[in-house]
Amino acid sequence: MALTVDDKHDFLRDGLIIKRDAVDPALVTRARALTDEWCREAMDEALIDQYTQRTFAPELGSHPDLLALFTRSGAAQLAVELCGDIQRVTTVQVQIRLPEHLLRTAQPVKPMHVDGVACPHLDPEELRTFSLLVGVVLSDVTDPKAGALRVQPGAHLEMSRWFRDQWTSGITDQVPPAIDAQDGTPLLGNPGDLLLMHHLVPHAVGSNTGTEPRVMAYFRISHIHHAERKIQALQNPWLDYPPLSALLSERTA
Repeated sequence: MALTVDDKHDFLRDGLIIKRDAVDPALVTRARALTDEWCREAMDEALIDQYTQRTFAPELGSHPDLLALFTRSGAAQLAVELCGDIQRVTTVQVQIRLPEHLLRTAQPVKPMHVDGVACPHLDPEELRTFSLLVGVVLSDVTDPKAGALRVQPGAHLEMSRWFRDQWTSGITDQVPPAIDAQDGTPLLGNPGDLLLMHHLVPHAVGSNTGTEPRVMAYFRISHIHHAERKIQALQNPWLDYPPLSALLSERTA
């Protein structure tokens, strides 16, 4: 599995690529079995807010069958094709949107945001940013109202301008008003679909009014120099993407 030139041009324009049926079904089946077992036997409904803000199944964060969704699926190579030298990936984030009818109290929605900036559960001064989000769909996501991730393709460029021209460290706004006012486009798909999304693409998640859990596995990918230039990477969307420099030059020539 590799990215085409068209894929890379799409990424420059939209800030995301979706590769359908990209992950081996055997890898998906093993990962989903783990998350299903955890939901049945270990999930504490009193901690739903905490799971939603951080991760479901925290005990499985470094389980090899979950990490394999990145390391053994071809996704790691795609991340290298976009970012070049990347830090080693050692953890997975499991995000589940549970059907409303199964919960005694509502699972909190996630408003439009970019990860790691002005998070409600963190000090506003703290940045937990990265370069690229890799997501693997682990459940059928065919209903936009069933907890689908909602993204704003192309808005990574507007976000970078906002971070460069208006944002200051410590403010509590996660995105500018014009971005916050948008609903976003639902990410629909099937188990094994792969999402590669620029960190600066704003996204949100609403309630699941369907009948089945929506399950995603996410991997946060950082260029090896990201930690030392976090603010610069917010202001320059391609700083952490050196392999795309030639294509970017062609587009701006």
